[in-house]
Order: sequence, then C-alpha cells, then structure tokens
Amino acid sequence: MARILVINPNSSRPCSDGIDDALAPFRFPRGPSFDVVTLAEGPPGIYSWQDWHAVVDPLCRFVARETADVVVIACASDPGIEAVRAVTPVPVLGVFRCAVAAAVARTERFGVIALVDASKARHLAALRTMGLEQRLAAEIAMNVSIDTLLDPDAAREHLVATARDLVAQGAGAVILGCTGMAHHRAAIEAACGVPVIEPCQAAAAQALGTVLAR
Repeated sequence: MARILVINPNSSRPCSDGIDDALAPFRFPRGPSFDVVTLAEGPPGIYSWQDWHAVVDPLCRFVARETADVVVIACASDPGIEAVRAVTPVPVLGVFRCAVAAAVARTERFGVIALVDASKARHLAALRTMGLEQRLAAEIAMNVSIDTLLDPDAAREHLVATARDLVAQGAGAVILGCTGMAHHRAAIEAACGVPVIEPCQAAAAQALGTVLAR
C-alpha cells in the first residue's frame, strides 16, 4: 500500500490533529495511507521568515530517513520545499501550491486568508514561482495565533467576514492560508458563496492522483 507522508512543520499537536481530520475523506479501504506527523523541532507556528528557514534543515533530515511514495509539507507557506525535494527522489508537494492549483482550475481570480501579515510575502514568492501572481485578487491577514484559529468558535466570525471581503474584491474562490483554519472550511464556504479551498485537502487530492496513476 502506498504511503503518503504528511508533515506538519510546526510543533503543534492540535494543529496536526486538525490536519488529520481534514484528510479523513481521502482515506478509503485498500487505498494509500495518509500518515500525519509533527516535526518536533518546529516552532509552535510558522509566523515569520525566521520560522520558515528554521524548519528547513530538520525537515530535510526527517524526510531523508523516511520511506514514502509522496511527501506533503503541511504548512501554507510551503517551507523548505525546494530543499526537501533535493533530498528525496519521491514527489514533494507543498499545500499552498496545491491549493493555488485547485483555485485556478475553478476560477480566474482567487483570494487568500493569511495567518499574519508576514505570511503574504511568502505566498507572493510562491505565486511568482508558479507564474500566477496576477491571478491573486487580494490577500487579507487574520493576525491571530494558531491557537485562536484552532478554537471552534473564536475566529469563525472573523474568518467569514474576511472571506466575504475577498469575494467583494473579486475572488471567485478563497484559499485558507493556514492549516489551523481547516475545521472552519465548510462554514466559511456556506457563508461566502464561493469555493473555499483547504490546502491540505488540495494536496491530498493531488497526492492521491500521483500514486493512483502510476
């Protein structure tokens, strides 16, 4: 059975649990396994470029000693993706890039809900690498902690209002720019009226396609 290794590069176990829950629809009998793991050396959340760079080496060392058919970096800043690709022969997917691919398959312009303002530069760098920065309608930061996002109720009203603002600015789909937002996806979509894309689910769909098409 194929193994899809999903790595949460921050050290938050509740965040990993949320990722695991988001991947539940992609697990089926005799299908590939989705193994969600937490990078113990990671920071509590990836808020800054310093956090982004700090996880690159431990991510590379972790992936180099693991066996998998696909590796997924489960942070919406795709930390260290180029470096990790250099240490393994298997496909390495970044959840933000997968979410963007899903968005542009469904609409001309999309919006992003960022965790913090510092996330925007990392997302823009990824969009430029993909040649898709002109498809971004807008990006709005929540400027809250991951712990706040993981609360079932604390951030939902703010998330819904942010998604509606993105739609008003021309977004035909909304990308959740942090894995801590996963359990809010359905409620946000129902409230804003456009597809809301959860990055880990977008990566799971692409990972399944990768292993099933072999």
